[in-house]
Amino acid sequence: MLLLLLLLPVCWAVEVKRPRGVSLTNHHFYDESKPFTCLDGSATISFDQVNDDYCDCKDGSDEPGTAACPNGSFHCTNTGYKPLYIPSRWVNDGVCDCCDGTDEYNSGTVCENTCKEKGRKERETLQQMAEVTREGFRLKKILIEDWKKAREEKQKKLLELQDGKKSLEDQVEMLRTVKEEAEKPEKEAKDQHRKLWEEQQAASKAQREQELAADAFQELDDDMDGAVSVTELQTHPELDTDGDGALSEGEAQALLGGDAQTDAAAFRDRVWAAIRDKYRSEALPTEQPVPSTPELMEPEEEQPPVPLPPTEDEEDEEEEEEEDEEEDTQGQGEQPKEAPPPLVPPQAASPSEEDTMPPYDEQTQAFINAAQEARSKFEEAERSLREMEESIRNLEQEISFDFGPDGEFAYLYSQCYELATNEYVYRLCPFKLVSQKPKLGGSPTNLGTWGSWAGPEHDKFSAMKYEQGTGCWQGPNRSTTVRLLCGKETAVTSTTEPSRCEYLMELTTPAACPEPPPEPPADGDHDEL
Repeated sequence: MLLLLLLLPVCWAVEVKRPRGVSLTNHHFYDESKPFTCLDGSATISFDQVNDDYCDCKDGSDEPGTAACPNGSFHCTNTGYKPLYIPSRWVNDGVCDCCDGTDEYNSGTVCENTCKEKGRKERETLQQMAEVTREGFRLKKILIEDWKKAREEKQKKLLELQDGKKSLEDQVEMLRTVKEEAEKPEKEAKDQHRKLWEEQQAASKAQREQELAADAFQELDDDMDGAVSVTELQTHPELDTDGDGALSEGEAQALLGGDAQTDAAAFRDRVWAAIRDKYRSEALPTEQPVPSTPELMEPEEEQPPVPLPPTEDEEDEEEEEEEDEEEDTQGQGEQPKEAPPPLVPPQAASPSEEDTMPPYDEQTQAFINAAQEARSKFEEAERSLREMEESIRNLEQEISFDFGPDGEFAYLYSQCYELATNEYVYRLCPFKLVSQKPKLGGSPTNLGTWGSWAGPEHDKFSAMKYEQGTGCWQGPNRSTTVRLLCGKETAVTSTTEPSRCEYLMELTTPAACPEPPPEPPADGDHDEL
């Protein structure tokens, strides 16, 4: 059709005598020398009944040039432009429907013949389209050549990576062996260091327990006869075992292992373990310092700042606060002062001092450094291998991807294109995804990820389908169809939502340009058909 319309200027007008409203292709059905048979075969009438303003045929074919039949068709010749069929009821209705004005031959309406001007504009549009097609197709051939070269380079690169992968795999395995060999002496040295430290911890703990037991024995031995008796043990009711708040003679004797008294060695070995958790020292605290966490302790050399003497206002405020506190105390009634609780047996040193394993010795640290270096080299080689495998997968996918009959769409693979509307910015990344982001800010919405080519069977590469996007509220997952149109430039030209959660996008690209027809010879200047 494009070629036919471009040939309009070089065609000569052909005038064939036929009834008004009959097209050139149907003129042989209207022979005035014979009766006329309705085109649907429903009746045969004399030819003078054709266009007599009375509908004789059911299909209206006897009245092509009048408005007598509501289902008839009037043919506009439109010389110089495109012929057109209009409903017969539009004939002589006072509206110029044909550009040549032939539909208003008897209505009194004067129609200007605009076919020549319309034909000129149509030819200009078609010529512009033809120019776009020619230029787009020229660019398309370049794209095809570019992909051929790029594909060869990618295949070469893929072979290099595949060869390098085997070498890198061998290197990784070698470094793995080196790492494992370096970790053996490291583990042995670290285990030995920990074992010695744990033994020291155990010895220190045992020493502390002995000291606690000795202190307790000394406190309990009131008569200092070198033995703790049942009576002496009963002075500590907190050791009560039946919950009545008092330590009976029987309970005390049971704690002493059935004996009336026990010496220091037996007390340490047998009795102390049984009473340790309940035993309270008889010593009273003189000044109990507030323990501070090791992390919060200030370095010893740093002294706290000396407080400045209070001002007169501050002294007044302090006196008022003291008076308020006294009033509150009097209001509540004086509570009897309780004696301070007995001291708990000394606890183990702070975790920062004794529960932290000491630094490794020089030889152990050397083993650790060697193993760490081996681990670093192994991890770096392993990371390089993963990156190489990822590159191989990407190249294999790109090389095997269906980029059109000749790979003309391959250049879109690593590109993204945007279209801004009043509310949103639409983003198309061909062969990957389509998204929509609010123009005033917000998170993007997935309108679909690459699915497949979705054009009709005879033109498969004219459309793309993107599926499984973000789900609509109480609706399906969003999806987008991208129509590919011929254009000299690559750009998203429109985005619509013809159905809920189903989007339609148009992308112009040289890759969609068909091979143009040959240019018509410019040897005439006629514009009649």
